[in-house]
Amino acid sequence: MLFRTLLATSLLAAILSAQQAPAPWPPEMKGASVETYKTIGDTSLKLYIYRPEGKQDVRSPAIVFFFGGGWTGGTPGQFEQQCRYLASRGMVAIAADYRVKSRNQSTVTDAVRDAKSAIRYVRQNAARLGVDPARIAAAGGSAGGHLAASAGIITGLDEPAEDPKISSRPDALVLFNPVVILAPVPGDEALTKGSGAIAARGQQEPPAAAVSPWHHVATGQPPTIIFHGKADTTVPYLTVESFTRQMKAAGNRCELVGFEGESHGFFNFRPAGNKYYDATLQATDKFLVSLGFLK
Repeated sequence: MLFRTLLATSLLAAILSAQQAPAPWPPEMKGASVETYKTIGDTSLKLYIYRPEGKQDVRSPAIVFFFGGGWTGGTPGQFEQQCRYLASRGMVAIAADYRVKSRNQSTVTDAVRDAKSAIRYVRQNAARLGVDPARIAAAGGSAGGHLAASAGIITGLDEPAEDPKISSRPDALVLFNPVVILAPVPGDEALTKGSGAIAARGQQEPPAAAVSPWHHVATGQPPTIIFHGKADTTVPYLTVESFTRQMKAAGNRCELVGFEGESHGFFNFRPAGNKYYDATLQATDKFLVSLGFLK
């Protein structure tokens, strides 16, 4: 009942404020405070932060969202409505910008470094932001799901100038049709073929295995939930099935929620309504409750 009431409220506010046109860049995210978390040359990368009301003196859990767009484009505005809802539930909910090829002539590795920098910035500034540094989740869709997974799974690829004593690893992962394989998988032709197509689309510089979460799965990695359309032809469902098996075999918690007949981006918010936005957000809420991030 609490979820349905809060979700209805957040959906109503979103419908009243949302535009039919694609979300712009830089994003226009009303009510969010904006901070620069990283500067590379002339590029300032921003966080768009939604805080829970009336909790200024409380250390709240946080979640950092990374948008999709094939490491080439996209906008933090993709996850604005998820941020609004989770802030209403008591989280510091953040949408992060990062370097993409169309704006910054960047690589996939650059984007991974940015994702790690964003998590580290939130943890380093936890006291000022009102964040519990031991309860920081990373989330994202498609290429953004890859970045969230990379921050949680891959060791290294941190910015050399940053303090390595402050961890860039999130404490939980919420992934929407994520790219989790970017390099050949020995002995599995289907996974290798799929990974090659995705890597080419991202124009990833070799070695792709360095930024392929599947290839870095080990024991002790963050609890994870994955939402994926079973008819996704952009990021094949079999890739997340394999990743989930890898995670479980290593002793990690990893839940895969498949949606029959659904394709890439099925979960996105739509002003006219989207039952899959509702379903994935409700499941995200339950997952975070199970971890003690939400009540």
